[in-house]
Amino acid sequence: MEAWESVVLTEPVNPDPSLINDDIRPSNMEERHWSVLNMASLWIGMVVCVPTYTLAGGLVDAGMNWWQAVGTIMLGNIIVLVPMVLNAHPGTKYGIPFPVLSRASFGINGAHVPSMLRAFVACGWFGINTWFGGYAIYQMLDVVLGGGMAMADLPLLGISATEFLCFLLFWALQIAVIYRGIESIRVLETYAAPFLIAIGLALLAWAYVAAGGFGEMLSAPSAFEPGGEKEGQFWSVFFPSLTGMVGFWATLSLNIPDFTRYAKSQRDQVLGQAIGLPLTMTLFAFISVAVTSATVVIFKEAVPDPTVLAGKMGGGFTVMISLFALAVATLSTNIAANVVSPANAMINAMPSKITFQLGGYITAAVGLVIMPWKLIESTDGYIFTWLVGYSALLGPIGGILIADYFLVRGTKLDVDGLYQANGPYRYVNGFNVWALLALVIAVAPNVPGFAHQAGFVESVPAIFDTIYTYAWFVGFLLAGGLHLLFMKVLPHDSIQPSKGA
Repeated sequence: MEAWESVVLTEPVNPDPSLINDDIRPSNMEERHWSVLNMASLWIGMVVCVPTYTLAGGLVDAGMNWWQAVGTIMLGNIIVLVPMVLNAHPGTKYGIPFPVLSRASFGINGAHVPSMLRAFVACGWFGINTWFGGYAIYQMLDVVLGGGMAMADLPLLGISATEFLCFLLFWALQIAVIYRGIESIRVLETYAAPFLIAIGLALLAWAYVAAGGFGEMLSAPSAFEPGGEKEGQFWSVFFPSLTGMVGFWATLSLNIPDFTRYAKSQRDQVLGQAIGLPLTMTLFAFISVAVTSATVVIFKEAVPDPTVLAGKMGGGFTVMISLFALAVATLSTNIAANVVSPANAMINAMPSKITFQLGGYITAAVGLVIMPWKLIESTDGYIFTWLVGYSALLGPIGGILIADYFLVRGTKLDVDGLYQANGPYRYVNGFNVWALLALVIAVAPNVPGFAHQAGFVESVPAIFDTIYTYAWFVGFLLAGGLHLLFMKVLPHDSIQPSKGA
């Protein structure tokens, strides 16, 4: 049981000033007060958002019936829960964030590679969620003004001036939350979680009543059945979809120590995550497909986007409540899932100059300029290019972190050494070349398939498309295995810790 206990820590001994500040130092015992409820609320707040709602609809659009779509999402989240809980362990045990944990496996300087890759993906997600939140505000104002928000799209941007201004308004709201700091996230998630669950169940009840029961709502057959439009093609859609579902939270499976460093115990982080992630994702997926199916009966067309659905639901008060809920859901997801990681990555790069707030502001700036509405223009682009594509990058990082912490080091870290430029994790000029080599080798097999899926090349050998179908799994297992082999067999300068474990 010793490995699953937290370590009572003091301030690191003789830390290098370039490797520490108040935001990335080990959390002390007074700061570790996040309970099972807080951890579960964190996940509920992150799960209930527009992108997760659209996941199930995307799978139905790809040909699945309701239970195939919900089952795919549930399985993907059960799978990703395993690396999530494992990678959360060092955060809870040692009180360290993800970039500092990465120093053990990648080196003091090499840690910038995984942390900045994770940060880049988070910036993309920040922009996507900000777009959804801004569009909810746009819809609310449109109701108030009686349809007066419609305008022609602007050149280059591809959206109207009113849509862009609402995007900026929601962006500014998040800046205000970032200014309040990390503890504001725990408070936001704790209060938002029950509200969001209640709204989701209320939406399901509305659809049930309006559509006349679940029979009509869930009667659409799978396109893969005999005689269907995609007969016999189920597995060719299922496996890349499963990879996409795992990839959806592959981001958080890396930087989950950023949150579990505040957990009271390993039990709190494990149980909180098990309750909050797969159960909530499965429930929300069912709500999504059920309500989307109901819209075919109610409106004679499928309405998979909840921001659009909210504008069709009836009276102005109903619409306003629905859109307000969407805005809260988007805010709670974006701040927790897509600000903490890039902020900590930037702090890790320049602890003496960057604070949590400044890192959050930079993240918001990047999310603004990438024009996120263009990332989600189609189901193929969203699931099979964006989600699967970045899972090919992040899966190998997760494999290396977990293999290094559990199999190479036996959960023992020298916490003082993690903050010392010339300590046990210096390797070669601060870089563990074996971890970086394992990362490059594990990413490489997925590059041709990604290039083909993204449209950069017209064709590649079929084997690469097949490998890309399993991008996260291939990268995770290959990188983890190679890192373990390299660290056990080949020479390196890292030493096993003699203290802090």
